[in-house]
Amino acid sequence: MSAEAAPFVRFQHVSKSYDNSGAAAVRDLDLDVARGEFLTLLGPSGSGKTTTLMMLAGFERPSSGAILVEDVDISRTPAHKRGLGMVFQNYALFPHMTVAQNLAFPLQVRRMGRAEIDRRVKRALEMVRLEGLERRRPGQLSGGQQQRVAVARALVFEPKAVLMDEPLGALDKSLREQLQYEIKRIHRELGVTIIYVTHDQSEALTMSDRIAVFNKGRVEQCGAPGALYDRPANLFVAGFVGENNFLDADTTGTAGETVTAQSAAGAMAATNAGAGKGRCVIAIRPERVVVRPPASESATRLAATVAERYFAGDHVRLVVRLASGETVAVKTSRIEAQNLPEPGAAVTIGWRAADAFAFAPEDLAAEAAAPSKELLPA
Repeated sequence: MSAEAAPFVRFQHVSKSYDNSGAAAVRDLDLDVARGEFLTLLGPSGSGKTTTLMMLAGFERPSSGAILVEDVDISRTPAHKRGLGMVFQNYALFPHMTVAQNLAFPLQVRRMGRAEIDRRVKRALEMVRLEGLERRRPGQLSGGQQQRVAVARALVFEPKAVLMDEPLGALDKSLREQLQYEIKRIHRELGVTIIYVTHDQSEALTMSDRIAVFNKGRVEQCGAPGALYDRPANLFVAGFVGENNFLDADTTGTAGETVTAQSAAGAMAATNAGAGKGRCVIAIRPERVVVRPPASESATRLAATVAERYFAGDHVRLVVRLASGETVAVKTSRIEAQNLPEPGAAVTIGWRAADAFAFAPEDLAAEAAAPSKELLPA
């Protein structure tokens, strides 16, 4: 969101507690959403993302702070008076109504005329590409079709914004990917503000203008997908957004933005992301690790042994074992993989300092809270 743009939605010091224990589901949240933006709230279960969405929707009330839409505090406004569309994971369609009747319902509640209702229902069906299915009931539709109806129902009354809570979580992988592009297409064509909750980082990277990464009730980092992926703010974000290898080391020096470090595996270099002195954690993404790197192009060169090699469709994945016993995942294209060694072979791996990050260890529970770094292909 540009500095000049006034926020369309604003969370100001919002907290939410469910009891008197002092534990908060959301802690002192400050977050702005621009008009027309696709903002994703990303995080593991219990991180506060869904609670944040439910407070904006009006299904939960903040314990403190204010939620503003177009500079109006709606923190105590009933959900049905907020003018926000809602899409749930379980569709929440009326099973006894036809598709057309489901779409007409929010318009009838708003006492629109018959002609206007018919016009909007027809347009909504065209928008989600379900023309000709208006007489069917939800039970006669596939899961993907039902979710398209749910999206259309959230949009049919032209809401101020659409809130989506894990809307694709119940669908299989292929259909989920298809609907990701459909929702993004609708967003692009309508220019509607969408606030989207998911725990799927791949989904967030694909769909979002910006991503707010939640952890333990707070936003760890908020920014464009590329910024979060290429420049994570801390260990938690590095572990949760995309895949990373994490290697323990001790800082030996700094020069500008570059940190040098030493571990049992050898000397390493990385971009300083708050490493400080003493112990640090080096994070390097598998696709940034180079096998047999030219000495002139790699600040880090480590001896390793190939432990495993896997074909993963669009790429080949290696798992190499360092002298320290740590394992590193490597992703490379199928063309480059033709010359890669087989399991058991000795090899050198490396990377540029700009492609890795040196973090302060912090409380490594943050890293533990992130998804496990499986070295085998999914």
